[in-house]
Amino acid sequence: MIRKILLALAAALAAMASPASAERVRDLGTFQAVRSNQLTGYGIVVGLDGSGDDNFAYLTEAMRGVSTRLGLQLPPGANPALKNAAAVLITADLPAFAKPGQRIDVTVSAIGKAKSLRGGALVLTPLYGADGQIYAMAQGNLAVGGLGVSGKDGSRLTVNVPTVGRIAEGASVERGVATGFEQADLLRWNLYQADFLTAARVRDAINARYPGSAQVEDGVTLALNMPTGADVRASMMADIEMIEVDPAEAAARVVVNSRTGTVVISSAVRLAPAAISHGSLVVRIDEDPRVVQPAPFSRGVTAQEESSQVDAQQMGGHVALFEPGASLAELVDALNLLGATPPDLVAILEALKQAGSLKAEMVVI
Repeated sequence: MIRKILLALAAALAAMASPASAERVRDLGTFQAVRSNQLTGYGIVVGLDGSGDDNFAYLTEAMRGVSTRLGLQLPPGANPALKNAAAVLITADLPAFAKPGQRIDVTVSAIGKAKSLRGGALVLTPLYGADGQIYAMAQGNLAVGGLGVSGKDGSRLTVNVPTVGRIAEGASVERGVATGFEQADLLRWNLYQADFLTAARVRDAINARYPGSAQVEDGVTLALNMPTGADVRASMMADIEMIEVDPAEAAARVVVNSRTGTVVISSAVRLAPAAISHGSLVVRIDEDPRVVQPAPFSRGVTAQEESSQVDAQQMGGHVALFEPGASLAELVDALNLLGATPPDLVAILEALKQAGSLKAEMVVI
């Protein structure tokens, strides 16, 4: 009883001390023009200690291309069969408003039979955007967090992933991406998650600061009328991002991970009147075989006589009753009282959904 009183008091204090649910506009969404772009490239890592690709066809062709760019012409029939080089795929994100000369990080991943990229250096490689244009050039020494070693008997030890490395500031930007930020008639702001009520509240908050500047286009997008000019727009966007808005309550949803048994229940979940009974049937079988000896001079044989004892018990059997509009806390308390394990919890929630008592969307991943 004392424990229940203390828990109730702690919950009341937490509710009294909880801050307002207002969030900044910048935490609810982002401006459409302010986005990164993905870059990819195909290159060669050299300087490996025998852990590279061995006689890999497209590595050989790539080495011929690199050699040609450096002024070295390989004979047509020559096959380098290099184990100190590896064919790699380079990926990077080009930030919004990136300008030529700025540096960005790149990730380098082996795409062939290389065992490790530790100690390697990336040869100068162009990075392409989705439009096929070169936006950056990558080069540098790799930092590899993984380690792989092997013995002559075939035994092998691998720590983390030695075939993926990273080059901090390993690429220089050669071309920026036009965003139309300065001259576009409208700037669009997108919610991270679609919600008409939240979009309407953000619109009202922006119009309260800048009357008539925001309109809702759909459940995600707001169209903002702003004066032209980078300086004026940047100041206005910075002010808008710091406006506080009370977002709509999250949808009632129960997420079940079928592989791990993890169950996440949102605070908006409610229950219609329902009763839940949970118990487990325990069946116990004890075997006590006995050895039976034949009578003297009976020409019988020794035999084994089976002796079994079967017992069945119904464990638990508690019933939890939910009143109309029961909340998440009441649901969790009742299921804990029943001693439900994660698999039991999933079965109970599915049964409540089928019965029409669970007022929430069930998502199984």
